[in-house]
Amino acid sequence: MIIRNLYFSVFLLLSSALALSGCVGAAVGIGTAAVAASSTEKGLSTSVSDGIIEAKLVDRFIQNDASLATNIKKSVNNGSVLFTGSVDTIEQKVLATKLAWEIKGVREVVNELQVTQDTSLRDTAKDLAATAQLRAALIGDSNVSSLNFSIDVVNGIVYLAGVASNETEKERVIAHAQELRFAKKVVNYIILETDKRD
Repeated sequence: MIIRNLYFSVFLLLSSALALSGCVGAAVGIGTAAVAASSTEKGLSTSVSDGIIEAKLVDRFIQNDASLATNIKKSVNNGSVLFTGSVDTIEQKVLATKLAWEIKGVREVVNELQVTQDTSLRDTAKDLAATAQLRAALIGDSNVSSLNFSIDVVNGIVYLAGVASNETEKERVIAHAQELRFAKKVVNYIILETDKRD
């Protein structure tokens, strides 16, 4: 009887340990970020902040276009937001970037979403060249913090989003975009650091 109780106790301890080891991977939300912080290089406050950013992203997606919440895979690391997956239109891709930059604490948005709508290979090549040219221009401009801005070029239309430290930096980014050889139009979603962000 004593041996049976001992085996049962050991079984319970092992089951508890296994259950606890799986908690971090299985749980979702801000609580998970706080628990996981103890075993990652991120600090507790950073992990909680990232969890809050992700929760706000989901909320904004649902309020603006519910399909974004299901089609986009999101990860937030030290205020850097990464989007992967696919969306139906370029408008949805741009909307995701715009909504992310409106959240307080976001320092960078990397949008790797694939757009499923048809675009010719020639147009795609032009758009990629324009994107690379504009990114190089921003990096080469000492008065612009290039990581603070996202660029999407689709069919010659340049979509800008991000956070500028002041009006001068914002205007410089727009000016670089307008100088692009293949730019037909520039759509500006850049906000200022002084603008209210949730």
